[in-house]
Amino acid sequence: MIEDRIQKIEARLQESANIPDPARTELLKLLAALKEEVRTLAESHEEDAQSIASFVDASAHEVTRAEKKPKLVEASLNGLTASVENFEASHPKLAETVNQIAVVLSNMGI
Repeated sequence: MIEDRIQKIEARLQESANIPDPARTELLKLLAALKEEVRTLAESHEEDAQSIASFVDASAHEVTRAEKKPKLVEASLNGLTASVENFEASHPKLAETVNQIAVVLSNMGI
């Protein structure tokens, strides 16, 4: 289920004309890393892994929209960041990857 959602996010990022190529490349790389981390997390914390995947999906949706809605982007990124806060100590790579995704999206001027 989580892997399916992440594959859909990857497809959306690859198909979007609204994302500059360097950002797209970086986001796809980070999404691949996130996929691994979430898979590991899902083994012990399925609901939390689903939450993270949902916020990544929402963030990708907001970023690929033709008409950006800054408040919605901010809300999705805040949700994404909050969804991994409890795992910073036990899953530092997961927290780092999510933070990098948020930085890339923020750097796109959104």
